[in-house]
Amino acid sequence: MVDTLKYIDLFCGIGGFRIAMDDACQNNGIEPKSVFSSDIDDKCRKEYKANFNQTPRGDITEIKSNAIPDHDVLLAGFPCQPFSIIGKMRGFEDTRGTLFFDIARILKEKRPSAFILENVKLLIGHNKGDTLRRILETVRGLDYTVDYTVLNALDFGLPQKRERVFIAGFREPCEFNWPEGGAPMTPLSEILEEKPEKKYYASNYIRKKRLKSLQPKDEPTIWHENKSGHISAYPYSCALRAGASYNYLLVNGERRLTPREMLRLQGFPDSFKAAGNYAQMRKQAGNSLPIPVAQAVINNVLHACGFAES
Repeated sequence: MVDTLKYIDLFCGIGGFRIAMDDACQNNGIEPKSVFSSDIDDKCRKEYKANFNQTPRGDITEIKSNAIPDHDVLLAGFPCQPFSIIGKMRGFEDTRGTLFFDIARILKEKRPSAFILENVKLLIGHNKGDTLRRILETVRGLDYTVDYTVLNALDFGLPQKRERVFIAGFREPCEFNWPEGGAPMTPLSEILEEKPEKKYYASNYIRKKRLKSLQPKDEPTIWHENKSGHISAYPYSCALRAGASYNYLLVNGERRLTPREMLRLQGFPDSFKAAGNYAQMRKQAGNSLPIPVAQAVINNVLHACGFAES
């Protein structure tokens, strides 16, 4: 059991991992202390500063490992575009893919007790599994015990089908189990805003096109259009995507999600300040991680490491 836990937040985006860590620590009677954060996106850094009164450093590749403060846990939602179906799936051939090795050099230098990484589900099968094997072999070569799993936000109370890979590593042998989820899903009616502005409504052409495929249901639904143009409707959202079409997801086939709704779908509290414009918030929310899932993983890591009482 520790009184204060120091952590760093790499590729921090707008702070989803930080919120998850702070909540998990506080729920276990631990004072969380962020000692370092970093993100190359200037707009994300401004959003992070507005919410946490801490300005992240910029490009991690330009920051020496020995300049990073000592810490107990390393968090990193490292860039997923090289491994995503939305990108070109070039993996380590993509400059962003090599950013994993910046995580590795920091682990080697600072030797935190544990680390938690997050990425897209497709990382598992990328390059026939060689990419993930290379990641695991790298951290095992640094004398860390490591494991990974895929977790779905739907199983942790969020009305969003969002499957993500989580990788957890430990410097010392310990007994660690992945969280199983099982929380009841928050209904969309509690996520959606009652009176969204007219600017979020799709054009009459788009709405009529949707209605040729489906009819509105009695309960709120989010209509999803896949790459082939097929329309489906669910009482939850398909995964938010940073670079998707503006009409990729439509509430009841009529309107786009508002910034607050997108943040809620990722588990951000309403106290979170959404300072960016609509395009920025779509990108930032789409690149973020499902906070309740990350919090559940962190909670189990805290117990496995002995930071929290079992």
